[in-house]
Amino acid sequence: MKVKEIVDQALTQAKFLGADYADIRVKDINLEKLQVENGQITNLSANRSRGAGIRIFVNGAMGFASTSDINNLHKTVQIAYDTALSSTMLLSEKITLSPKRPIVAQYSTPITINPFTVPFDEKLNLLTTCSKVMSQANSTAKNQSFMEFRQEEVIFADTDGSYITQTFYQSGGGVSSTAISKTDTQKRSYGNILRAGYEVIQNLQLTQRAETISHESAQLLDAPNCPIGKHDLVIMPSQLFLQIHESVGHPTELDRVLGSEVALAGASFLKPDDISRNLRYGSEHVTITADAMDNWDEKGLGAFGYDDEGIPAQSVTLIDKGIFKNFQTSRDNAPIIGQASHGMGLSDGWQFLPLVRMTNINLQPGTYSIGELISEVENGFLLQENKSWSIDDKRVNFQFSCEIAREISNGRLTGKIFKNPTYTGTTTEFWGSCDGVCSKEYRKMIGVPNCGKGQPMQIMRVAHAAPPARFRGVQMI
Repeated sequence: MKVKEIVDQALTQAKFLGADYADIRVKDINLEKLQVENGQITNLSANRSRGAGIRIFVNGAMGFASTSDINNLHKTVQIAYDTALSSTMLLSEKITLSPKRPIVAQYSTPITINPFTVPFDEKLNLLTTCSKVMSQANSTAKNQSFMEFRQEEVIFADTDGSYITQTFYQSGGGVSSTAISKTDTQKRSYGNILRAGYEVIQNLQLTQRAETISHESAQLLDAPNCPIGKHDLVIMPSQLFLQIHESVGHPTELDRVLGSEVALAGASFLKPDDISRNLRYGSEHVTITADAMDNWDEKGLGAFGYDDEGIPAQSVTLIDKGIFKNFQTSRDNAPIIGQASHGMGLSDGWQFLPLVRMTNINLQPGTYSIGELISEVENGFLLQENKSWSIDDKRVNFQFSCEIAREISNGRLTGKIFKNPTYTGTTTEFWGSCDGVCSKEYRKMIGVPNCGKGQPMQIMRVAHAAPPARFRGVQMI
């Protein structure tokens, strides 16, 4: 029997049982990972996960069940229905789903080279070459090179008449070099993961970058620690993406604001009525969007055609010239603030419920060139690549450490590097200190393939586009 027939039968059964609404997600996920450390293969794996998850709503209550046996969904539908029916006795407030229209559509990630057709030998040869290059540049350092690829075949259908098929590809890789002395350890890394094909690997030019980062990891061992105090910072996309993720992406998720995530991943300093209060989140230079639309040269991991609730991809302005404008929402929580879903109900695999998840959270370009941004800094630093981070449960107080700081003096990069640069601050104060953002030709899309949220934990794939940006008087510790 074809999958569509199986899905149709499951939805028919749900309606027969008495469901007010039901939807089903069938996901077929293939993963491939390769890793080389100091010339030795440490990971060479290929995995497949296939199954279906079914949501059923009855009298304002929801039941969910999943199975890896998509050829026999009868029991799974019954379990989901019985769970919803039982839950009606415990409801303090009925669930209301924001309206949507039935959609029949297809979507596929645009790719040039299917990564699963590229032979393992070719991939491994590139990784071992990178390892060899790094060993030659710094024979005492630990080096690592990796690639990972993901393909998802997704079907969404519901009792409203939707039937959506989507195919997603994810490709990426990177290199890292860790230099170690008797008293210190310093790391330099490089890489990226995008929604695209094997062309991502080709464009990364890993062998060339492998030599550079290996030299820099050794140089950092002898570099001085970054000075403490308040300094002007030019933050590059390789660090700024994580600042966006932690201090804008997570606190604007409505389920956090409403308290759904407090037990595990924390809440948010934002309140539901902050939209109407014209809350100042940052300076006039800060405009940040949540963009799932497939309209960038580089396709972020948060790009899709439709979310896991059948809502079309959208571009939503979260912060407009420093003023907070919108939350990230899904169908079950958007009505609580009187809105429709922004299409951010996403799940990691067939066995999980959709949650509010980031799409591509992007800092919009300004007008500066990188040279102009640096030229207006008398004394400061240019920061690259995240090393570590921490942020409180309400996403207010944070601390970020980077791999390397490059000195800026009298409007010029001096060539001097510092190790262990760490800056700290509070979210709105930090974004309020931004007084310049580079133009669009300097922006870069950075993938985050390991964003954790929910109970049970779901590891999702999101991304952030950012140009370099300048921040004044940031506390370095």
